[in-house]
Amino acid sequence: MTEENNTVKEKVLFGKERNPSNILPQKLTLDSRIKFRCHPGVKCFTACCGGIKIILTPYDILTLTKRLGIPAHEFLHLYTVPTYLEKTDMPGVMLKLREEDNKCPFVTPEGCTVYTDRPTACRYYPVGMADFHEGGSKDADGNEIPSEEEKFFFVVKEDHCKGFEEDKEWTVREWREDQGVDVRDEMNKEWLRLVMRRKSFGIQAELSEPAKRMFFMASTALEQFRQFIFESSFLDTYIIDDETIEKIKNDDVELMHFSFKYLASALFGVQTLKIKEEKVRAKIKEMKEQQDETVLSSIKEYEEFKKSRGQN
Repeated sequence: MTEENNTVKEKVLFGKERNPSNILPQKLTLDSRIKFRCHPGVKCFTACCGGIKIILTPYDILTLTKRLGIPAHEFLHLYTVPTYLEKTDMPGVMLKLREEDNKCPFVTPEGCTVYTDRPTACRYYPVGMADFHEGGSKDADGNEIPSEEEKFFFVVKEDHCKGFEEDKEWTVREWREDQGVDVRDEMNKEWLRLVMRRKSFGIQAELSEPAKRMFFMASTALEQFRQFIFESSFLDTYIIDDETIEKIKNDDVELMHFSFKYLASALFGVQTLKIKEEKVRAKIKEMKEQQDETVLSSIKEYEEFKKSRGQN
């Protein structure tokens, strides 16, 4: 991360800013009312589209690549730069700002050229959401127990923004519906849960390099992940029903949600996918053989040590 990236105004994951000074000190509910409107007639129009850090979620990448009609690898190369997610070692990407004006590559003086498919972070402003218990808990078998999510909302009000001077009034619920936030929340929640789970482990437990590469691939390049499923030993290892196989073969959104289940299982041991019994038995046998070899090797080394000391 460069010094320039560290000093820009950051909108992390869902538009939450690290600097709390612009957050109004008031907890809002879905029925709370706010006054705000953004349109080309506002003096500050598109000013918020520069000097920002927009983290892209898997669903953001999926919708933008479809909108632009290009494969994920080309999109990543042209429009993103690597970053880390929410103070973790989990790799992700953020939009690459234009060098000439430090603005989003999709913004023009007339507005956003990908507005209907704009990233999740862009949809939140100016209403942020605090969401606790995002990681959930597990039962005795390691399965996720849905928690009662404790949520409240807040307004981010920046000095340059003139949208608050407009006379349009909404409830938080109406604003979120108008911006398509609820749909994005549903699409992003399992991925965000992975990030929050990783964050809860702290820096003392590092992800392995293969784990990082798998997380990055599943989060950014669904077609590569599909190849991994259907062109490797994946289906010989995991129990996947025929209906699911058919869905993930043809539906990118279904594949994306499946990738979250796989990552939860592979990275954190959550019992979302089951390994075939014969694979489990083969692995146990392999581990036992390795242990037996270690024991025999230790005995042999001990006997040789005794002989070298002249002991019987």
